[in-house]
Amino acid sequence: MTTDDTISASPDVVAREIGDEMVLMDLQSGTYFGLNLVGSFIWERISAEPQTIGSLADAVAARFDATRDDILSDIVDIAEQLQSNGLLAT
Repeated sequence: MTTDDTISASPDVVAREIGDEMVLMDLQSGTYFGLNLVGSFIWERISAEPQTIGSLADAVAARFDATRDDILSDIVDIAEQLQSNGLLAT
């Protein structure tokens, strides 16, 4: 994925916060997926509206006081994991 790629949450996924984590369940496959605090922040943003990887990097950097370059590869990793688990809209 590149910074220009846009991702959004699948409408077939239900999300619930449990403590400091968010648990996602794909209603089609029954697959569960857990997200940490940063992953939860990303999920909330892509659930509200489609986001580019670059805009997510900017938002995460601002929210968590990190540099964009430091977290960009982590965001790509999270997005690829969500995609490979069928949790993003196609």
